Amino acid sequence: MNQRFRIPACVALTAMPAALLAQQPEAGGGPNGAPPAVATDQAAAQETSAYHAERPPEIVVTGALNRDRRDILSGVTVLQGTALVQSLRPTIGETLARTPGVSATSFGPNASRPVLRGLQGERVRVLTDGIGSIDVSNTSVDHAVVIDPLLAERVEVLRGPAALLYGSAAIGGVVNVLDRRIPRSIPDEPVHVDMIGTYGSASTERSLAGSVNAPLGDRIVVHADGSYLKTDDLRIGGHVLAPAARREARASALAQPAGAAAPIDFAANAALARRLPNSGAETWSAGVGAAIITATGNLGISYSHNDSLYGVPVRYATRPGQGQEAPRIDLTQDRLDGRSEVQTGGDLLSAIRVRVGYARYRHSELGEDGAIGTAFYNKGLEARLELAQARHGAWTGMTGAQYYARDFDVAGAEAFLPKNRTAQIGLFTLQQFDLGALKLEGGARYEQANLTASPAPGQGRFVEGSRRFDAVSASAGASYAVVDGWRLGVNISRSVRAPSAEELFANGPHAGTEAFEIGDPAFRTERAWNAEAVLRGGGPGYSLEASIYHVWFDNFIYEDRTGAIEDGLPVYQGRQAGARFYGFELQGSLTLARIGGLTVAADGLADYVHATIDDVGPAPRIPPLRLLGGIGATSRRVDARIEVEWTDAQKRVSALETATAGFTLVNAELNLRPWGRDRPLSFALSANNIFDVDARRHASFLKDFAPLAGRDFRITARASF
Repeated sequence: MNQRFRIPACVALTAMPAALLAQQPEAGGGPNGAPPAVATDQAAAQETSAYHAERPPEIVVTGALNRDRRDILSGVTVLQGTALVQSLRPTIGETLARTPGVSATSFGPNASRPVLRGLQGERVRVLTDGIGSIDVSNTSVDHAVVIDPLLAERVEVLRGPAALLYGSAAIGGVVNVLDRRIPRSIPDEPVHVDMIGTYGSASTERSLAGSVNAPLGDRIVVHADGSYLKTDDLRIGGHVLAPAARREARASALAQPAGAAAPIDFAANAALARRLPNSGAETWSAGVGAAIITATGNLGISYSHNDSLYGVPVRYATRPGQGQEAPRIDLTQDRLDGRSEVQTGGDLLSAIRVRVGYARYRHSELGEDGAIGTAFYNKGLEARLELAQARHGAWTGMTGAQYYARDFDVAGAEAFLPKNRTAQIGLFTLQQFDLGALKLEGGARYEQANLTASPAPGQGRFVEGSRRFDAVSASAGASYAVVDGWRLGVNISRSVRAPSAEELFANGPHAGTEAFEIGDPAFRTERAWNAEAVLRGGGPGYSLEASIYHVWFDNFIYEDRTGAIEDGLPVYQGRQAGARFYGFELQGSLTLARIGGLTVAADGLADYVHATIDDVGPAPRIPPLRLLGGIGATSRRVDARIEVEWTDAQKRVSALETATAGFTLVNAELNLRPWGRDRPLSFALSANNIFDVDARRHASFLKDFAPLAGRDFRITARASF
């Protein structure tokens, strides 16, 4: 991966992330457990009075109204502090893969988006501080999300109807990554520095990231950050190809006529093991920001640049007639962001918030000789206006508007999509009533989407035209404190999603995924009814959170592998049908013992999703049942934990989809704070997949050709001063 490397020398020297201080869960809390609730105004006071303090993990800020996570009527996860540092991986998908209800697309170690409740792509929005990533990661699973986990201060995952505040497409949920690129508070010191560095053995991963914040007077804060990551080809726990693919490759090698020219060595493909070829990466980012912060509001801007060169694991040919490429992706993004908030203190509105993001994105898919095969160009703008209502007794809420525009073009011999434009405008509201033991919530969203395709001369296979969609979504729910410390919530929502340009207009080969993709310009809006029940509670030394859900889809859009081959690639045709998704998520913790300053606790989680497409059969790439349990000891200076993650085999598969074997991973971690919890230096050590097993995620398009990492030892050092 040394063909190209562009990084200013100053970035590696000045790079540092937002403060990642040790999380302090309640006694018996699991890796994502939440400590006792505090009032929202107390949380705000904590943030402004102590710059080093984290937002309390039980207060969820995604959704515009800061809320106690126990009051949210759907599944929610908050990851920060020590838990976030131990989970950090180069991609946001792998960073979140051990949280309830979340899997990952795992298209190799460099491109992995979250999969929420079996839904991915267009149905999951990945945000940075409430605004989309403005890249093309939703277009294809081989495209990386341009959000740097190394600079994250906090990650919030919302599943269910609460996600509709960020777009009707977010049926699966929302992942919101929060950083300090636009400062939110004024440091109580002349200069505040945060740094984090990681080494991981499986891919010889070396990373350094960090940030600097400095006040200019008592109202202005300036910020600079940067990160650098380099990895080699990933070490895996067995063969590159899954057993069925190895058998097919060996059979193809034996079937070739003696003396025949063989452009592909099928026997060599079957023998590949221990390293995942073409999976290394080199990435750097840099950003600057500034904000004016007063007692009644703030105004801030930031600029960031992201640059990455990474390999896409090969979908190896296992029989004659198949193509085989080893593409790399050369990616850059330049981005401008702005955020403003005014505390009005009025009887009608308590605050007005504005959030804007604009980005220019480009990536090129490079052949093995370095030549550009296909280039992707994306220019996007997203803006949100939120009007927070003043509280009147039990009633509070917010109303807002959202605008999104994207100009997207794919150029080259393997362009699978014509030049297109998407423009969306949305109006939304969320209203809440706090009646003590009973809490009520209702929301609605109207969205208009206009999509236009304009093929270039000579692109006769593409359809020229435009589509307009009007979508109305709504949700309603209630929660009740059944006994002290326990709350039961129920919600129901109706969501309507407009098809994306990729789903409407695609018609061509895509080297990154090695698929010939065909959309349908006649697609109708996708509609879904979602019902969910959530139980949260706990007491001295224990906590429990459980949710069950059922989603009924009309006009569900899915890709059907037809069995045909075109341009040497398998054909995937977009189709619509009814579908049903249902499942559950469960997590809990239990304190086993307290010995002096040492607390010993056990925790666990389980999740499962079942999905069927009407008159077709099982939906493709649905994660199977998963169980994860651990036991840990926590003290002021040292934390230790060991866990076992068991994933069932997935044999309930769609036509032409292969089954995936189950696997069991054993992981261990150790956190060291040599000078106590509040001192500036800490270390996180972990051993992952200790027994070096061959593990593959069924949600991955590439799971038969790209397993997960093998045994991986990691050490992370972080400092905040």
